Amino acid sequence: MFPYLPVGMLLASYYCSKGDSRTLGQPELFGPSVALVNDVADFNCQLLIYPKNATILLELFKEGNRNKLLGFDISNVASFPILIRTFHEGDLECVARALNYSQVEPTVSYTHNLKVIEPVAGAEVIIQSGSDEFFEGTTLELQCTLTAGTHVSYKWLVNGQPFSQSQLHYATNNQLFIYRTTSADSGSYMCVATNHYDTRVFTSNSSEVEITVKDMVSNPDISFKVLKEDSYNYFAVVTCQSTRGTLPITFSLHNRTELAFSMTVNETKATFKVPFVLSTQLGCLRCQANNGNEDAFSQWLPLQVVSVSGPVMMHYDYEIGKNYAVIGQRFYCKATKGSHPRYQWFLNQTLLQGRGSFYYTVNQPPDQSILLLSVGRSSAGTYHCEVSDIFDNTTAISSKKQYIDEKVVNRLPVSVVAVVFGCFTFLVLLVSACCFDGVFRTRKSGENSLVSQEMETFAADEDELEISEYHEDDDVVRSARCDELDWEHCPM
Repeated sequence: MFPYLPVGMLLASYYCSKGDSRTLGQPELFGPSVALVNDVADFNCQLLIYPKNATILLELFKEGNRNKLLGFDISNVASFPILIRTFHEGDLECVARALNYSQVEPTVSYTHNLKVIEPVAGAEVIIQSGSDEFFEGTTLELQCTLTAGTHVSYKWLVNGQPFSQSQLHYATNNQLFIYRTTSADSGSYMCVATNHYDTRVFTSNSSEVEITVKDMVSNPDISFKVLKEDSYNYFAVVTCQSTRGTLPITFSLHNRTELAFSMTVNETKATFKVPFVLSTQLGCLRCQANNGNEDAFSQWLPLQVVSVSGPVMMHYDYEIGKNYAVIGQRFYCKATKGSHPRYQWFLNQTLLQGRGSFYYTVNQPPDQSILLLSVGRSSAGTYHCEVSDIFDNTTAISSKKQYIDEKVVNRLPVSVVAVVFGCFTFLVLLVSACCFDGVFRTRKSGENSLVSQEMETFAADEDELEISEYHEDDDVVRSARCDELDWEHCPM
């Protein structure tokens, strides 16, 4: 009858009830700590100390809510069978009262915590941030809701794979956040809700929600080609092209403030056919692109077409190897005028296209075209270039012709030889002049040194002569004095 009540406590209850205490002891509450919704769980309460002959009432409540009685029994040992509902979760308590002792205060057991498991059901993904289709940069917020379920754990899947968290991708409990979304965040989102009781596991999968993050269209590039339909009708085929943007995209072509053309396409570019008159100022064009968000614009493009006119100039330079021999040559071709030129290179009247075994053409329209050559036997011959309008090959203008071969390009011109010989002769004369000047300066310095020595000798002789004369005069004076003085004061 009391599966959670030990036999020893029942015996203690019997003997303690024989006491004559005028107070109630603290009741003890026993029962499961986890229960499943709709199961019947038994909670047992016993009171061991109470007055003799007292009628004991035991009641079961949730802590803090004495208005809702969950069970009662007139006995000092009671069992409360409860049909579990979600509201039973929380702290339960047993209250003991002595019905025929009004002066005895009721006592309350320690609380007993009950966790109620309700199997999950009805998982559904709700888009808290709004629409399921939006442009990049918007924050995506999803919530997983349930019709039933307690103590639930959540898992998010994107395109069938677990959701990867990062600084901008965050999931907590039943919510998912993606900040600064991009088109890479598009896909199917679903949540999986799970809880368990004992060994039983309950799962509820939501249906998939398709999220579409659209790329904003980028600023389009604008370019045009010239189309000649006949001798009198010319058209500019204008291309507006964006590098990115979710389709469809509406492209519009504006001539200053006027809308000239507009079309919606399922690709990132559109072309417009604009008629014009050759060699006239046609104004400026600009592309506009929109795919449902903000407008994107290209730069303004002047629409001007100038026919090719001469003369066509061709010049060249060399590439020198380690042994100072010419190993490569570059030809440059440029027309005086022309906005849309086509360049063609010829070797002995044979057209050179793209890349060959000894050559490579590099077109840099409209400025120039470059022909790169590897000097050797196969590259020998006569070269020239022709320039025509790319839309009209009947207007070709040819440059002057230039013959080259390995011996010619490695032969020094007469002018170069003359310059080198002249420089060498000048250096020889310059060195010779320096040598003669040095010899002359050395000899002159020697003569000057000899003269200086003779002059110094002559000066020394004169000094000795003067000193000698001075000493002779001094002897005469002293001799005169000796005649006047005593002989002892004179030198012997």
